Amino acid sequence: MDVKPPQSSVTVQKAGEPGCLIQSLWFIFVGWWLGSLAISLAWALNVTIIGLPLGMAILNNIPKILALQNPERYVQMVSQGGRTYIRESDLPEHPFLLRALFFLLIGWWWSGIWLGISFVLCATIILLPVGLAMFRRAPAMTTLERY
Repeated sequence: MDVKPPQSSVTVQKAGEPGCLIQSLWFIFVGWWLGSLAISLAWALNVTIIGLPLGMAILNNIPKILALQNPERYVQMVSQGGRTYIRESDLPEHPFLLRALFFLLIGWWWSGIWLGISFVLCATIILLPVGLAMFRRAPAMTTLERY
């Protein structure tokens, strides 16, 4: 007799976001100018090194500021003692020394270029999704932060 383990499925729903029309109107009337201020502030804070944690927090929320899009989350399933848990978690980070060296040698200037290109793509409206995807990767371009 062949016994199969019970099948289980997991559905993770993204938190509700406004529709495309609302996101577009937000970007046109508020997001582009508020986003440009937030991007400038975040980059300036990052360059000071002391302000880096606050600058990275702002960068992580740029899609929300620009177009009301929630940040992406990493979801992990863990089985322990016959039970399965679903939790949000962070990906393991690269070693601190590597991230610090990257920031000092490359990240501080590369992130400025990356943010500028991302904003220009968003400003075209047609390439807004590409620009927002680039903004989601900005922390990785600055300090190799895992996403």
